Amino acid sequence: MSQTEFRKLYDTVFPILFRVAYRIANSEEAAEDLCQDAFFRLYEKDMDFPSLDDAKYWLIRVVKNAALNYAKRKERERKAYQKAFREDTRVQETGEAMVLKKEMRAEIQEALNQLPENLRVVMVLKEYAELNYKEIGKTLGISEGNVKVRVFRARERLANMFESGNIPSLGILQPMQKGRRDSPIIK
Repeated sequence: MSQTEFRKLYDTVFPILFRVAYRIANSEEAAEDLCQDAFFRLYEKDMDFPSLDDAKYWLIRVVKNAALNYAKRKERERKAYQKAFREDTRVQETGEAMVLKKEMRAEIQEALNQLPENLRVVMVLKEYAELNYKEIGKTLGISEGNVKVRVFRARERLANMFESGNIPSLGILQPMQKGRRDSPIIK
């Protein structure tokens, strides 16, 4: 490619390349650098194209890909900086909370131990193994409807135990209200 052809290509294509790079990279400086690099690669490789349009399309692809790579790199850098400078937002559990949680687990375990085995097993599978009714039925070899009945009865008995005081309650576990489907079990 002669100097005249190169100059003509530069003058006609640079504005297009700049717009493409700027829209992708979102930075004027980066867009200008990317366009200059593309022209430098073209000049350095001394590539020969059948027409100026072919050279134009090659340059657009080069700039587009370089701008996409630049944008990805900047996004990764931004995320890395955010991660590095983000404050630790985890809440430290106090000694009191740990003791209460331990006592609560002991309460729940005591209540579960007082349930008949057929109700205790479905509650453990439902609440701790997090199986759905169908999976529990398959595991125990009973119908899905039977599983639902057993879970309901187990929850009802647990609520009654805590209400009646058969299990010393810390006041943290609230008895299940009529019509409420969630469990008094705390994981």
